[in-house]
Amino acid sequence: MLLIPAIDIKEGRCVRLRQGDMSNETLFDDDPKGSAARWVSQGAQRLHIVDLDGAFAGRPVNAKIIRSIANAFPDIPLQVGGGIRDTETVEAYLDAGVQYVIIGTRAVNEPHFVSDLCAEFPGHIIVGLDAKNGSIATDGWSKLSGHDVIDTAKHFEEDGVSAIVYTDINRDGMLSGVNVEATAMLAEAIRIPVIASGGIRDLSDIRALVAVQDSGISAAITGRAIYEGTLDFQAGQKIALGEHTAGI
Repeated sequence: MLLIPAIDIKEGRCVRLRQGDMSNETLFDDDPKGSAARWVSQGAQRLHIVDLDGAFAGRPVNAKIIRSIANAFPDIPLQVGGGIRDTETVEAYLDAGVQYVIIGTRAVNEPHFVSDLCAEFPGHIIVGLDAKNGSIATDGWSKLSGHDVIDTAKHFEEDGVSAIVYTDINRDGMLSGVNVEATAMLAEAIRIPVIASGGIRDLSDIRALVAVQDSGISAAITGRAIYEGTLDFQAGQKIALGEHTAGI
């Protein structure tokens, strides 16, 4: 199981939000590329990058910064989300060196868009399903769609997406512990990998996910925990990868 550092970009800076609230942010770094360098130097094997402004604007806002990260670390796969609502944006990111694009709002609102993308860019499309109290949220988590998470994931599995990023909005950025049960339930219901997101606080959360990774959980995204220091990224990654050492 991979442990993937998150780099959330708002107004050109690396921040973390609480429960997706754009007015409730914590600034961690004025230089998102510097954050990327930090996690790569600590052994990150993939980076999760979100254009927060883009998620709300419905179009890329921080694409220039994301391209600079892709250029700086060509050997590190990037998965990018936020404001990706058309084919041209997907193509531009992939051409810039991004490995995976994450489709959220438009995937839920217009499912055929995902099937078209999977046909045109096979192996590069991930769908982000962000749930709040069991309902999928869209438009930067500002709207609840009412769609069921598992039924929706099964539909996208048939379309050929590479993975599902599942986020529990109530826990995201709150350091309240990952929703292991809901994530494992989703992973067991589909055949494609599930990437856990939202609420990771410390090594106990990594251990809990590793314990159920056979359900189909391929990775976990961590943000606030590694920035605030409640989770040591390198120690967490050793556990995630199965490289258990004394004292971890």
